[in-house]
Amino acid sequence: MTLQLIGDKWKVLIIRDLMTGTKRFNELMRSVTGITQKVLTSHLRAMEADGLLSRKVYPEVPPRVEYTLTETGLSLKPILDSMSLWGANYKKNLA
Repeated sequence: MTLQLIGDKWKVLIIRDLMTGTKRFNELMRSVTGITQKVLTSHLRAMEADGLLSRKVYPEVPPRVEYTLTETGLSLKPILDSMSLWGANYKKNLA
């Protein structure tokens, strides 16, 4: 189930960036290097539908949209931390 929800490399990077707090769409576009606007939009919608993040739209011109991890999304932190630690150890052992 975990891999179904975050098995895509983009989703892991989006979650990583939202772990530090609420972000606007353009902030995510800049921080997730290499992702297209279409792919980011698609992943954000899927993650919202899965309950990993919430989306708040402000009635302004131009429109302002902010994304925040839900409690479920935040509960992925230990998993991502473990993945990061494993990757660092793997990389260190290759040297």
